[in-house]
Amino acid sequence: MADPREESEPLLSRTRGGSARRIPAGVPSCHSVQVGPGAVARRDLCLDQAVVFIEDAIQYRSINHRVDARSLWLYRRYYSSTSQWTLSFTIFLILALAFIETPSSLTSTSDVRYRPAPWEPPCGLTEGVEALCLLVFAADVSVKSYLVGWAQFRKNPWLLAYLVVLLVSLVDWTVSLSLICQEPVRVRRLLRPFFLMQNSSMMKKTLKCIRWSLPEMASIGLLLAAHLCLFTMLGMLLFPGEKDDRRDRQRLTYFRNLPEALTSLLVLLTTANNPDVMIPAYSKNRLYAIFFIAFTLIGSLFLMNLLTAIIYNQFRGYLMKSLQTSLLRRRLGIRAAYKVLSSMTAEGEAHPEGVGVKPQDFLQVLQKVQLDSDHKQAITEKLHSRSGDLLSADEFQKLFDEFDKRVIKEHPPRPEYRSPFLQSAQFLFGHHYFDYLGNLMAFGNLVTICVFLVLDAHVMPKDRDDFVLGILNCVFILYYLLEMLLKVFALGLRGTWSPPAMCSIGLLTAVLLVLEISTLAVYRFPHPGWKPEALGLLSLWDVTRLVNVLIAFRFLRVIPSMEVPPPPAHAVALPWEWVCQAGRDRAEHCPPCPPAPATWGPSGRGPALHCGWAMPVAVGSLMAVVASTILDLIRNMRAFGGILAVVYYVFAIIGIILFRGVIVAPGNSSLAPDNGSAPCGSFEQLEYWTNNFDDFAAALVTLWDVMVVNNWQVFLDAFRRYAGPWSKIYFVLWWLVSSVIWVNLFLALILENFLHKWDRRSHLQSLTGDLGATSEVTVELLFRDVLEEPTEEELAEKLSHHPHLQLCR
Repeated sequence: MADPREESEPLLSRTRGGSARRIPAGVPSCHSVQVGPGAVARRDLCLDQAVVFIEDAIQYRSINHRVDARSLWLYRRYYSSTSQWTLSFTIFLILALAFIETPSSLTSTSDVRYRPAPWEPPCGLTEGVEALCLLVFAADVSVKSYLVGWAQFRKNPWLLAYLVVLLVSLVDWTVSLSLICQEPVRVRRLLRPFFLMQNSSMMKKTLKCIRWSLPEMASIGLLLAAHLCLFTMLGMLLFPGEKDDRRDRQRLTYFRNLPEALTSLLVLLTTANNPDVMIPAYSKNRLYAIFFIAFTLIGSLFLMNLLTAIIYNQFRGYLMKSLQTSLLRRRLGIRAAYKVLSSMTAEGEAHPEGVGVKPQDFLQVLQKVQLDSDHKQAITEKLHSRSGDLLSADEFQKLFDEFDKRVIKEHPPRPEYRSPFLQSAQFLFGHHYFDYLGNLMAFGNLVTICVFLVLDAHVMPKDRDDFVLGILNCVFILYYLLEMLLKVFALGLRGTWSPPAMCSIGLLTAVLLVLEISTLAVYRFPHPGWKPEALGLLSLWDVTRLVNVLIAFRFLRVIPSMEVPPPPAHAVALPWEWVCQAGRDRAEHCPPCPPAPATWGPSGRGPALHCGWAMPVAVGSLMAVVASTILDLIRNMRAFGGILAVVYYVFAIIGIILFRGVIVAPGNSSLAPDNGSAPCGSFEQLEYWTNNFDDFAAALVTLWDVMVVNNWQVFLDAFRRYAGPWSKIYFVLWWLVSSVIWVNLFLALILENFLHKWDRRSHLQSLTGDLGATSEVTVELLFRDVLEEPTEEELAEKLSHHPHLQLCR
């Protein structure tokens, strides 16, 4: 262990006046040695400190950790790619144990009528794997606790909870082994998702924002509860039911008592049982429809949408507060690195404060930072473009603005051909219109598959004649191969595979080619009446289906093509309003361009081709915005998807504890009648036997079906009969957490992402800048334009209160 006095030594102490604390002997510090053999160690320490602070800024990490040499070495090893991948794999492994542990999910079906006895792991197998995972987590919390220090550890609720969860899991693990894995409940399974949450800072922020938003959600929730109770009471008064009336007996299904009436209207709030709940009363008197229409209008269309608006507004506000903290962390890390490097420059100067950072020192630090080469190159080029010897604090900060930009890689150079014919062919096959032709051919291939699926819908696979479809697929696959070869000819091998999407397209093309060659080798060339017997592992119909599935996936190549095409070389950017006007008037004439710079020509009009370019911009921009929004959502769904995965995991484990084995096969219980005698629309009549909580995988699917709220009243009724009326509490809580809270948060993320991209400034920037570039938007960058930059006083105060360094004032 390091000397405890080591961390109390100022990182940047005064070199005169005796105001600095005494440095322990033999411990290198930024200013502990001025000359002599220790100067190299002192300089290396300063550089390592700057490297770590910059890496903290890149990852939005706190800089409140130890900064001595040994701690910095451990800190960088801990946050290395190998360590973090090991930790991530361990988290995945311990979460995946739920699929193997008793009750095991290793069966082909979850249907209680046909499910075979699953393979159950022997006692000690999964427990041994879990013990290894707990050892990794114990090492993780130990390293984190040492790096932040005991004082910070006691103030960090996540680290304290981490330690408690580990201790509880270890005790429960010991109990499991002592009972030979026969314990009824494993508490540690409910705690496993915590390991996933504590490893993601964005998930912590999201969870904190949800917790802060709950009071505002509760206000509209009380309105919904009051609305539901009021209409439940009115329903009980309006539909008392008469026992001698068949239609009234039917209405008793929904309003026979207070719990049933409350459940029926709660389901109606999600429109899952509409109009079933209304038809019995409406069939007797049409005026009863007013009751149900008013309930749906107020509850579903007004209050539920109002809840969405409140969640969007409140969550956005609280998320901005969390992201403001992230911005402060980034600025603080960069400023700390600047202070360290400027202290090296200040050695021997008249003033103790650093006057700037030497570019060579900064470049030396940059080479050590864990950062992709593209951003390093962009920062280096920006550094070389400036004038002056030393970097000021503002210049140092602006260098790291490149973190927030997507570095656009230069397209690899095309092959050079001397022959005019080859040059013309290269221009033709390298043009983006050739990509449009490829998209058109892929669409045509998909259409032919759909046509044959419709024509052969009522024909058994063994009776189908796949002659025509086989010929067409063979022709299309040959075209795909020819297209790839021509692209390699026009763009070169590196140029063809440089876009990531083209790698998957090329892989799919190669797989399709292999399947087609294998089909021709086994089943010969297609001919009329082509219905050979199955040979090998796959029949001809299986191979055809596999080929068609791959072709459908290959059609996804059109998504990267949904971007605004680049303007002509002589085109001048137009404001968005003019572009829209050009798009509207394009059918009649090309509108005159407004007064413009002299580069447009003496007539004050742009070239005709320029106005013609406005039409694809106006039409293609919407497709580009939608496509980029979808892609950005996929990139930024880790935190939101992680929260949903945690909720799914916990509710699935609770569901297994509460409802395992309650759904029994028909005929095995008086509660499970045969399908023929079951009421229409019931769990048994609809054959929902696969929806149960008998294993973890089945529980996840059941929760998904309930979250979609389509026919979720069937689940409420079935588990009420099989498990008891208290089961409704579980499903209503799941509906509130998943469908009401998480789905609305997801809508808020979609709205914010789309509105950000559809903002007028984004259009003006895209039209005046690089139209071929599509910027990646992270959650932090989504709100960057509305976040406040930390002041100099705030940064200085935060650095002065750092628990492990003391800056000179």
